[in-house]
Amino acid sequence: MNQYEDKLQTTHLPEMVFGESFVSIQNAQTGVKLHFNALDALKAWKQEALPPVQVPAAAKWKFRSNPADQVVLDYDYTFTTPYCGSDVVLNQDATQTSLDECSNLCWEDTDDRIDLVALSAKEPILFYDEVILYEDELADSGISFLTARVRVMPTGWFLLLRFWLRVDGALMRLRDTRLHCSFGSKEAKPVVLRELCWREATFAAMSAEGYPSDSAAYADPNLVARKLPVVMQKTQKLKIPS
Repeated sequence: MNQYEDKLQTTHLPEMVFGESFVSIQNAQTGVKLHFNALDALKAWKQEALPPVQVPAAAKWKFRSNPADQVVLDYDYTFTTPYCGSDVVLNQDATQTSLDECSNLCWEDTDDRIDLVALSAKEPILFYDEVILYEDELADSGISFLTARVRVMPTGWFLLLRFWLRVDGALMRLRDTRLHCSFGSKEAKPVVLRELCWREATFAAMSAEGYPSDSAAYADPNLVARKLPVVMQKTQKLKIPS
């Protein structure tokens, strides 16, 4: 935790940070490596620096008679992150070079889409795991967590990086990054697509649409996902270096 505070230059960290947990996917032939870890995710959180979400109790805090009792939130305590993974290239000597130093590796916007229907087809799961990168219960006022789930099939692999936030009575926010790699033939290069989909809504807006206003109705992000309006969505294709 001290190392994280030093590297991030902050004393504000989620309640539970799994700093030694990560997901790493590497292509042995090209040296392309996709890495997902808590430190880089929190670096992106600090860089984005969203304003703090106002909880219903905040109004009462502001009008307390004793200034010493007032609660001042001057940072994004939800730890919302735009993080969608870390890209590196392993050189022949196995040293890592950052993406910024590798002009031959980039993500290009594309009209292609990840075929979720094909992914739902019954196929042997050769490997599966879920890794929690960090989590915070927001002082019992909701939940905030970042997880990565990956599975490998004979035809390719699929990864879901999910940031989920529920501030009870105030806001819900879902930021999903889906990556799919289709292995294809031995002659053809693998195709890696990355889909970013960000959804967000206030409890008041959801209630106005006829959805429940009780926080208990939104415990499972899988059930909430399609109910929240889309704020941003795009798909990118990884340009594999030759």
